[in-house]
Amino acid sequence: MEPSYRIVPKDATKSASVQDTANSLGLHDTLRYGPRSLAAEVQTQSNLKTRLENWEATQDNTKLTLQRNIYGMHAPMRLLMERRIVTQGTNPFSAAMSPSNLHLDILMGRDETLEPADAFLGMENEPSLDIHEELRKKNM
Repeated sequence: MEPSYRIVPKDATKSASVQDTANSLGLHDTLRYGPRSLAAEVQTQSNLKTRLENWEATQDNTKLTLQRNIYGMHAPMRLLMERRIVTQGTNPFSAAMSPSNLHLDILMGRDETLEPADAFLGMENEPSLDIHEELRKKNM
């Protein structure tokens, strides 16, 4: 976690380098690696796609940085520890229940938002909700 007050994810760094394809003189070796295309090296994906992929991580990093500055270093460390415990924890009834993780949603601050996945869980493809049968299978 790098402390940052950034609200919007930063742009991807665009760099064109011949470090990987350089010969002994430091030039691009065309015979081994083919003709060099700077456009392909610089523009790997669109800026919007990069920003959308990093949006949640940037917002989370900002919240953790603000917590660190207001409450001290223990607050973000505790929150990250609780998230790790919730994601790694095993629940004996997890096979019979829905795939959502309510504890993680609360810790991430997503408990008050509605997304399409909340309404359309695909109950027709899930296993039955018979907890007793699941416990019998687990004990055998």
